[in-house]
Amino acid sequence: MKAKILVACANGAGTSLMMKMTAERVTKKLGMGVADIHHCALSEGVSVARQYDIVFSPANFKDMYADAAKQGVTIIALRNVLSDAEMEQQLIETGAAEKFKE
Repeated sequence: MKAKILVACANGAGTSLMMKMTAERVTKKLGMGVADIHHCALSEGVSVARQYDIVFSPANFKDMYADAAKQGVTIIALRNVLSDAEMEQQLIETGAAEKFKE
């Protein structure tokens, strides 16, 4: 099973693109199957989050994804959105790394 991943930040420009590149590195390191990683602005992310398996967001926006979380989407709130180590740790702790292992 391959994961559909969403990364969202406030404006959806530079930071979300860097988050996407971080997610690509970390998921590859963990041996995860990834179908798609989409980056966008927070407003778009909240409206489409239910279409994804995993959502990465800055920690201060986590509550905005409550509806997606109720639908079974793994919401990962990051303090340092560019930290490979934090992203890797969260994927392992939430079980997403194992769930989408190739």
